[in-house]
Amino acid sequence: MQSTPFPVLNTERLVLRSLEADDEEAIFRLRAEESVNTYLEDFRHSSIEQTREFIGKIRAGAPESQWVYWAISPKGANDLIGTICLWNFSSDGAAAEVGYMLHPDFQGKGFMREALEKVIEYGFRVVNLKKIEAYTHRDNQASTRLLEKFHFKRRGEKTVKEEGHEIIFTLYKRIGDPE
Repeated sequence: MQSTPFPVLNTERLVLRSLEADDEEAIFRLRAEESVNTYLEDFRHSSIEQTREFIGKIRAGAPESQWVYWAISPKGANDLIGTICLWNFSSDGAAAEVGYMLHPDFQGKGFMREALEKVIEYGFRVVNLKKIEAYTHRDNQASTRLLEKFHFKRRGEKTVKEEGHEIIFTLYKRIGDPE
């Protein structure tokens, strides 16, 4: 993937924009929220300093095309309600992984559906990806339904050992853009 100006994406109700230093409080609240972390590996933030480091890392990696990490905001407001990213690009640039999280106050309202649809379109039509992958916790039914709605197909599982317990993630892949 080539380095280009940050791609701001718009949907009917959302703006997907770059992550800014001003987002640190919202990112901290999102990543400290227990219900958001239920199905994730180790994304919980325990301090605002940890969040600042995270934002610095994200902002440093964007110009290097290591990832495209969007803040999700409602149109007409700059408030961050979630994040979505393309990352883990293959060496040939043909594949990437999508990841996302949304604050519980905004779940169940179709916001992530809008954001994911736009990011998939961007990945296939602008970046020219051939494949997008997603890992979701095998018990996260909402995420599974969302991925299946966008024609992702189950392709296997991976187990991650963390702090004495195992988390099993299901791999979903979408090949090509059906237009």
